[in-house]
Amino acid sequence: MTRRFATTFALSALIILAAVMPTASEAAHHEKEGKTVLVTGANRGLGLEFAKQYAADGWKVIGTARAPEKATDLKALGVRVLQLDVADADSVAKLAAALEGEPVDLLINNAGIMDRDSSTIENIDFDSVERVLAVNTIGPMRVTQAVLGNLRSGSGKQIVHITSGLGSIENNTRGGFLGYRESKAALNMFNRSLAVELGDEGFTCVVMSPGWVQTDMGGAGATLTPEESIAGMKKVIGGLTGEDNGTYQSWDGEILPW
Repeated sequence: MTRRFATTFALSALIILAAVMPTASEAAHHEKEGKTVLVTGANRGLGLEFAKQYAADGWKVIGTARAPEKATDLKALGVRVLQLDVADADSVAKLAAALEGEPVDLLINNAGIMDRDSSTIENIDFDSVERVLAVNTIGPMRVTQAVLGNLRSGSGKQIVHITSGLGSIENNTRGGFLGYRESKAALNMFNRSLAVELGDEGFTCVVMSPGWVQTDMGGAGATLTPEESIAGMKKVIGGLTGEDNGTYQSWDGEILPW
């Protein structure tokens, strides 16, 4: 092989390699496109907005709903929709079976309910309180356990529990919201335990308050739109590091008092 031919061959090879190699932006897009987020309670409110914004960013989104046939807005996003009642052990087991072997990078335990009637010790509806605890506290525990294998095989290893400012013991100066406050305070404690247990595996587990949001739960007079709240939380989630493991944060990244 002559020197001139070798030089020509090398240049041709470089041109071909440059043509097939992705640009930095293309590589970033493909990396993001390959990530998977699982959002519970994604048929409306915060969960729906999470699904919408992550789908718009190119993530593979798996959204759950108690009644998928009624989740028309979620289906319209073109995301994968699975049935899930977080308070039903059989339903959670079926979710695990449906996701067997699939890596999940980010789990957002968003599904939650509120009992507004149990406002004082005199008028507690214990059946309702038990339901709130089953959904808001035990539900995330069930789901996290069920998909832990999926999270371990994912590259993100992030678990985000949607809590509430009403779950802060230190900030509780008004009382009320019995059952709901307790369910979120217990969720916060579960996250702390989970963070300790999984931290050495590279997991980052946080609880996040979405703020007071204009949803069915928050009401029309709330200060934040779902778009604002979710955009803020997504920014915080995207910047999480191992140092954030076990923390209690607001939608805008403020560290909240337990």
